[in-house]
Amino acid sequence: MMRQYELVERVHKYKPDVNEALLNKAYVYAMQKHGKQTRASGDPYISHPLEVAAILTDMHLDESTIAVALLHDTIEDTTATRDEIDELFGEDIGALVEGLTKIKKLDLVTKRAKQAENLRKLLLAVSDDVRVLLVKLADRLHNMRTLDHVAPDKRARIAEETMDIYAPLAGRMGMQDMREELEQLSFQHLNREAFETVSARLEELTKKNKGIIKKIETELQELFVEKGLKAKVSGRQKKPYSIFRKMQSKSLSFEQLSDLYGFRIIVDDLDDCYRALGIVHTRWSVVPGRFKDYISTPKQNDYRSIHTTIIGPSRQRVELQIRTERMHEIAEYGVAAHALYKDNVGNAALPEDSRAYSWLRHTIEQLSTGDNPEEFLEHTKLELFHDQVFCFTPKGQLIALPRGATPIDFAYAVHTDIGDTCVGVKINGRIMPLVTRLSNGDEVEIIRSGVQVPPPAWEEIVVTGKARHAIRRATRAAVRKQYSGLGFRIIERAFSRAGEVFTRDDLKPVLHRIGFKDVEDAIAAVGRGELSSRDVLLAIHPDHKSERMTIKQTPSDEGWFNLRSAAGMIFRVPGRSKARKDTKDRAVDDALPIRGAGGELPVSFGKGGAVPGDRIVGIMEPGQGITIYPIQSSKLTEFDDKPERWIDVRWDIDQAGDRRFNARVTVNALNEPGTLAEVAQTIAASDTNINMLTMVRVADDFTEMKFDLGVWDLKHLNKLVSTLKGLSCVSDAVRIYD
Repeated sequence: MMRQYELVERVHKYKPDVNEALLNKAYVYAMQKHGKQTRASGDPYISHPLEVAAILTDMHLDESTIAVALLHDTIEDTTATRDEIDELFGEDIGALVEGLTKIKKLDLVTKRAKQAENLRKLLLAVSDDVRVLLVKLADRLHNMRTLDHVAPDKRARIAEETMDIYAPLAGRMGMQDMREELEQLSFQHLNREAFETVSARLEELTKKNKGIIKKIETELQELFVEKGLKAKVSGRQKKPYSIFRKMQSKSLSFEQLSDLYGFRIIVDDLDDCYRALGIVHTRWSVVPGRFKDYISTPKQNDYRSIHTTIIGPSRQRVELQIRTERMHEIAEYGVAAHALYKDNVGNAALPEDSRAYSWLRHTIEQLSTGDNPEEFLEHTKLELFHDQVFCFTPKGQLIALPRGATPIDFAYAVHTDIGDTCVGVKINGRIMPLVTRLSNGDEVEIIRSGVQVPPPAWEEIVVTGKARHAIRRATRAAVRKQYSGLGFRIIERAFSRAGEVFTRDDLKPVLHRIGFKDVEDAIAAVGRGELSSRDVLLAIHPDHKSERMTIKQTPSDEGWFNLRSAAGMIFRVPGRSKARKDTKDRAVDDALPIRGAGGELPVSFGKGGAVPGDRIVGIMEPGQGITIYPIQSSKLTEFDDKPERWIDVRWDIDQAGDRRFNARVTVNALNEPGTLAEVAQTIAASDTNINMLTMVRVADDFTEMKFDLGVWDLKHLNKLVSTLKGLSCVSDAVRIYD
């Protein structure tokens, strides 16, 4: 276990004016609070905060952050309080410790919705001060190093959480070494067999090529000395998880992998980076397509370096990374490498001039616009895992996108409005399909239209969370607008029949009565059938009274198709439109009220029937007229590819009269004397007619009864079904639609 004086010495090496008193005070406080607590390994608990603090000293963080590391478990696991820490160490440190306590309570591997909401809380906590993230990542790293002492089921959960969230997050923040170690530790617990197999093969390769890394280092170093370039060369064999991931993503066997060795060349300044590249390329052959210049186009996490792969010494494929000392520091420590976090400047807010934290700023922006936590989780995980391509606008603006991104992703990355109005694209001056996958260096020009609405199918094409979120939002808005228009017409008809006029302003003061906060939401709910137009009428005019009307059928009032079976419906026939007027001489609608019986175009119901309150559609049957079906009817699937035969049909309940409607109900009942009588008596007592009954014995003890019933409306039917279910002789009662 690390000693306190060793920790102070580590900080003193990079910060000579270290506040030793603060570190000693934090250590003593944590030691007192944790007391005799032990970890799963049996070690004193204080060893954990000490090791977390030691990890942060490798990043050269200030003493305030080191103190937070020493204190990070005190509020959660001891009697310490936020007020006590504020008093002893200041509000800045107190806020950081409390932020870490909140994150520790999160369980990121749970049901998807809860996981999404917890990830939101994690990132929002981080947004207040980046040091919360740095301490949390160090805490997770030490926990992963000691994971062998945890129970197997919990071990797997923690490893999965680390692989899914914390390792990619470390990578996004630019801390590549930490990401690699977190991935490596998770890999060996999540897929032990693969880890051991790859590790064994690497060990065999190391024995076979003994000393090859040192040999290549020496040859490179001697080459730079010969050319008069001051450079520091270090090499390493790639880690098992990095190799396994490459084998998986590219469907390669171990034998097919070639660049298993990586070397870093550290030089003094920017010019020397390109000079070193020229020296290497002049001496050895370059592998085509394996050159990337992240100095001229840095990654979004501030990573800058030149990558190239050569057929180097000993005819080995060698991957080289060429960078300055400062670039190397940022590559190793990411956001922690910025001076803002090294200087004790109080609250570490998001630095506007740092690209290293731009992704998190962008992600946090999504929190204010996203209404669905699961969409947010999907968006964040997509952004965490994807590699990047760099493209340009016609004006030269650089846009970084995940690999595999399309012009639609590009359009949404520039601005949501550009994405919503995108209809075409020019890539490098040529018109290309919107499904084209973008490549590094592409110049992308978006062609727009003012009347475009993003098709829902785009959601399957795009790869960025921002684009997917915007397409879903636009689709929902378009559907809502459609339902709102339909709902407004339905409400207008209801008010017209009641002799009233409806306006949106009338609805605003009474929204609370119908359980809505927004006028358009309420109107759209009417269009979707979730809210009755009568409820809206009574909310605005509570004194309005209406009675069920009995309509006498006369020869002069037989309706359009003279069909008694269509009473209580209005519908629109393709190719016909006729506006009618109400008693106040106002145009109402071109949907026609259907009453009466007989006529040239029959209207009938499907076998399962339909009752007022059902959402219904009409199907034009050639030579037979129009058949009405509930929207739940499986029969409708036969007409999916025949949209011209679908008719817009709606109930006109106030004009329905005193007629009954057919509905089909199946009752599973005990096979014993008196059962049928009890069921029939219950149906009769509910003021329901039995039009037809069939009975089938489905087992020794049970009989299935299928009733065709005459009911007033959906409410009447639902009440009857509920009553039937309550009978002691009935095991189940359900409505069927076919």
